[in-house]
Amino acid sequence: MNFVILATLIRAVAQLFIWIVIASSLLSFFLPSYHPVREALDRIVDPFLTPIRRFIPLAGTMDFSPLILIIAVEFLSRLLVAILSF
Repeated sequence: MNFVILATLIRAVAQLFIWIVIASSLLSFFLPSYHPVREALDRIVDPFLTPIRRFIPLAGTMDFSPLILIIAVEFLSRLLVAILSF
């Protein structure tokens, strides 16, 4: 029974973080960098995006680091749930 609660918590936190990454990426098109909402989201997301940006160069004006972060978070959450199920 504890596994179900822990697995649900892991999935919920992963989904929340993914939505924060998406919101941060979308708001970067519309809000200036000094806007309080964007600053708050950037403080949460940037520590995870910075290492990815060191290895993945920009493709023109496109930044694929949020997409890579989303894939990594989804993979890690599924891996953790699978490990806990054993």
